[in-house]
Amino acid sequence: MSFVLFIFIPMIAALFIPFLFKKINGIHTGWFALLVPVFLFAVYTTFLPEVSKGKTFTSSLPWIPTLDISFISYIDGLSLLFSLLITGIGSLVVLYSIFYLDKTREQLHNFYVYLMLFMTAMLGIVQSDHLISLYFFWELTSISSFLLIGYWYKRDRSRFGALKSMMITVFGGLMMLGGFVLLSIMGDTYSIRELIGQAPTLLNHEWFVWSLILVLLGAFTKSAQFPFYIWLPDAMEAPTPVSAYLHSATMVKAGLYLVARFTPIYASSEIWIWLVTGIGLLTLFWGSFFALKQTDLKGILAFSTVSQLGLIMSLLGAGAISFHTGVEENDIFKYAAFAAIFHLINHATFKGSLFMIAGIVDHETGTRDIRKLGGLMSLMPVTFTIAMIGSLSMAGLPPFNGFLSKEMFLTGMLSITEFEFFAFETWGILFPIIAWIASVFTFVYSFYFVFRTFTGKHQPNLLPKTAHEAPIGMLISPAILGTLVLLIFFIPNLIGDTLVKPAVLAIQPFLYASPSDIEVHVKAWHGPNIELFMTLGIIMIGFLLYWTLPKWQHLYGKFPSGFTLNRFYDSLMFLSEVGTNRVSRFYMTGFIRSYLVYMFTGIVLLTVSTVFIQNAFDVSFATLAPIRFYELIIALVLIAGTITILLAKSRLTSIIALGAVGYSVALFFVVFNAPDLALTQLVIETVSVALFLLAFYHLPKLNRHENRMRFRLGNALVAIGVGVTVTIIALSAHSQKLVPSISSYYEDTVYSEAGGGNIVNVILVDYRGFDTLFEIAVLAIASLGIIAMIKLRLTKKKEVNRIENE
Repeated sequence: MSFVLFIFIPMIAALFIPFLFKKINGIHTGWFALLVPVFLFAVYTTFLPEVSKGKTFTSSLPWIPTLDISFISYIDGLSLLFSLLITGIGSLVVLYSIFYLDKTREQLHNFYVYLMLFMTAMLGIVQSDHLISLYFFWELTSISSFLLIGYWYKRDRSRFGALKSMMITVFGGLMMLGGFVLLSIMGDTYSIRELIGQAPTLLNHEWFVWSLILVLLGAFTKSAQFPFYIWLPDAMEAPTPVSAYLHSATMVKAGLYLVARFTPIYASSEIWIWLVTGIGLLTLFWGSFFALKQTDLKGILAFSTVSQLGLIMSLLGAGAISFHTGVEENDIFKYAAFAAIFHLINHATFKGSLFMIAGIVDHETGTRDIRKLGGLMSLMPVTFTIAMIGSLSMAGLPPFNGFLSKEMFLTGMLSITEFEFFAFETWGILFPIIAWIASVFTFVYSFYFVFRTFTGKHQPNLLPKTAHEAPIGMLISPAILGTLVLLIFFIPNLIGDTLVKPAVLAIQPFLYASPSDIEVHVKAWHGPNIELFMTLGIIMIGFLLYWTLPKWQHLYGKFPSGFTLNRFYDSLMFLSEVGTNRVSRFYMTGFIRSYLVYMFTGIVLLTVSTVFIQNAFDVSFATLAPIRFYELIIALVLIAGTITILLAKSRLTSIIALGAVGYSVALFFVVFNAPDLALTQLVIETVSVALFLLAFYHLPKLNRHENRMRFRLGNALVAIGVGVTVTIIALSAHSQKLVPSISSYYEDTVYSEAGGGNIVNVILVDYRGFDTLFEIAVLAIASLGIIAMIKLRLTKKKEVNRIENE
């Protein structure tokens, strides 16, 4: 079995979930959905022994072979790491949702269908080696996350958050597609691996920088980097299992994956290093600073996610510097790439558990407002313990895994000041300063989250529900993640050798031959060094700021609300809505005549201008057959009938003239030896005339509307333009035979290949079978519509009669 099909297992499972939801009563649908990520996680773990040695696996499934587009699953250290996070964290999220979502009140089949669809999309992103298939899955995450965030669609904030996330991420996805197109043109391939192999030659291409910027726009929007982070806090309106999944291990990590995957292509560019590192640090500082403004538990975690994503992004940028130095000199920057992947794993563990804790607090107290919470430590001791582990890890304190990667982060930022290219030796001093300040605020919001919730005075009168400990089922998933937070601290090198180093090899393939060549040994104690003193400073200043938080937190209210990025987004959406409404009102008049004028005018202008610009108008009468006398008579009758329709003052006259036009066309088919077409035309004209007579019998007389049917010059010009255009195209097409006529192929194969004697019938049934089938389908749909209208009218009549009788 081709393992590329594993990507689509969640999507296939989604097809059966609605039936299970309806047919099986008494069992939570999540138990069936849980089998999918558990199975996939077990499958992907079987790749670990070989991938940890540097081996890669490839499997493909043709999609659009004529365009060389396929679903190509490429499993190396980086894609396997993300696949394990997607399925592993996904398993815990589904287990958590079973106890979080009430099966009697929630539309669980919708929830798990959306979740499975999202899981397929994420697996497709991280395993795709084809640019177009990667983009396909990328936008599928935007659509499925839109459905998940808007799951409670009756809430205004849920719909708003879902739309906001989709608008921003889809915009970035379209920009990314432009970058992919430029890359494919530059490298003459859609394969990411082949493009990485061509990286040195792509650097000097004139489109290199443009493709770099467009790809980064896609990554920054998806990973909530400044200034595109504004969608993530609003996405917190989703159910907590969705927040735990999308914003700790999957969707927001897609942008990080994209940067990591394309680092070998773009890392040689100064612009890439400055943008990735600089925007990452700015996002880190911005998110950590404004996290303390929030009063909603999930709002705090949303801004903390923004800051942590910025931290990882800045490390990926610092790791790219290793492409610019010698092998002996760049160890410190290889260390940064290792730290980025290591912290990505750590963040998934502690942030996933914290989101689940926020959901538990909301579930058991009825609120997430931190101003109403407090004193829950004695009432929810297990929840408090898990929250304490996750928060202290996020703060970067030992003995938790976040401490290890935070120390490595500080080392990476300090090393930038030693880089003597691209002005880093001067401006680079800002990087460790910003990193340190942001780390102080990270420490404060971590303490703010856990201690304001679980310590202090209990306020039961402010809680909608009586606070109590969560059921064991809801605690299993965050407890497992909390255990991993502790475990990784004590066995970091096992994780490093098995998961991190193979991923670093994929990011820096030119620097290493195998994961064993990456000489990074993680340990908690490095002796007295600058990083240690920076950490001590973070703890002391952080404690001071947290202790005095009530005295200065009100300063956040001084920021002008009119100059926020959210206000800018709202204004932009409002202006676009107003602008498009005005444009729509201009051309959406409600009159069919107006729409026909727009369409026909556009056709005439585009077609005629293209014909003459391309010098495609070439008329030759040499191959035309002579016009016989009776053909001329039929043409004159046809023209006379057409003019009569326009000038007639009676509907009956118009109908007779219309029939004359149709029957004249049928005579042309007879003259040109096309009896089948002539018969079809005669039948259509006969039926049409009868229907017109039947319909017009019920309409008012024409003379009531004579004043409205006066001559219109605009109509005449459009009509003449369309006629002239069709004539020009017909004459030009007849005079220029760019390819041989297909009629000879029909003549040669109609009997031998299709087994028919009537060439017209064979063309309609065999060669144009799908066309005929679709025409029949259209007629069938129209018939159903007519039947529905008739039944609706009869139903209304019966209802009126019933009311009158009553």
